[in-house]
Amino acid sequence: MSENVLFDVPGPKGRRRARIINVISWVVILGVLVYVLIALQQKGQLTADKWSPLVSAPTWTAYLLPGLLSTVKAAGAAILCSIAFGLLFGVGRLARFAPLRIASGIVVEFFRSVPVLILMIFFWYFLSFGKIVDAGSSPFFAVVVGLTLYNGSVIAEVVRASVENLPKGQREAGLAIGMTPRQALRLIELPQALVVMMPALVAQLVVIMKDTALGYIVTYPELLRQARLVGTANGNLIPTLIVVAALFVAVNYSLGRLAEIIAKRLERRTAGSPEKVEAAAGQIV
Repeated sequence: MSENVLFDVPGPKGRRRARIINVISWVVILGVLVYVLIALQQKGQLTADKWSPLVSAPTWTAYLLPGLLSTVKAAGAAILCSIAFGLLFGVGRLARFAPLRIASGIVVEFFRSVPVLILMIFFWYFLSFGKIVDAGSSPFFAVVVGLTLYNGSVIAEVVRASVENLPKGQREAGLAIGMTPRQALRLIELPQALVVMMPALVAQLVVIMKDTALGYIVTYPELLRQARLVGTANGNLIPTLIVVAALFVAVNYSLGRLAEIIAKRLERRTAGSPEKVEAAAGQIV
């Protein structure tokens, strides 16, 4: 497949202008960083006694590592559930059966409009006072359900838009070899849409990981809540939050790299070839 050019290739003046803008941007960023470091130093936040608790084993084994594990646990469950929710309702929004399409649209638009924190608080109270789950487990389920409903609705909209933006010839080719619209969607359009939507999907997965920090509102012992306990107890909240920010960056970067690897494998598997078209046609019942 030939590469799509979405903008004109810049000429010598354009490249020179881009380099100048990049240099200015880096100078501004470094200037802000130096200013922040000087301000922290003046406030006594860079002294050894502020950072020493962060290199002690009890801080990590009792607080930060358990918090990181809880964050990854909730984010992992929410990611899997959000993808399943998004695929289910995204396909529902593409259904030819009008009641199913309308019902899926209502669900997606409703949960996409409600702030995720409100969803977490609602399900925390609902699950706790309704005694649907154990009181100790209700914060975890509230975080996962809240993240799933909100982010799953966003993913559903991404799925719908990705499929609808595919060239119309993709479906027509499937129909021409005898596929039903449902088979064309499942065997031809969805695999290609997954590759197209991967950048947006990766961004949404990072949002899920970051939004687990809202779990401290419903007493879920995620990384931010544990960091606040450490910072409050040792009087070094800012250094602790800097370390936690670095952990979030590392985890989100790893998540993005993993998604890129999956995207490349999907792209290789869905690359068009006559043999794969014949294989897809052979799956028609």
